[in-house]
Amino acid sequence: MKPLRLVTALLACMLTTVRADPPDAAAGRQLLDEHCYACHGDEVYTRPDRRFNTRSSLATQVQRCQLAQNLQWFDEDVENVTEYLSDRFYHFGK
Repeated sequence: MKPLRLVTALLACMLTTVRADPPDAAAGRQLLDEHCYACHGDEVYTRPDRRFNTRSSLATQVQRCQLAQNLQWFDEDVENVTEYLSDRFYHFGK
């Protein structure tokens, strides 16, 4: 394969992994209700000494939790839960 075609093919693959839709907070709430409240309630999100100061750190924790529970979520599921938590409890903005 010629170098230009290879680069074009690689870029096409990379672009297909970019999320086109914004996160869906309603889908995130459903996932949270189904999976997260089995371990804890809202108290972890509302306590005064919350650990997360950024949306990125919250997303990292959501990823850790889903891995610990072996939920095998897609990246968009993690983003949807992060969106819901940010909207409902943390108010990080977009």
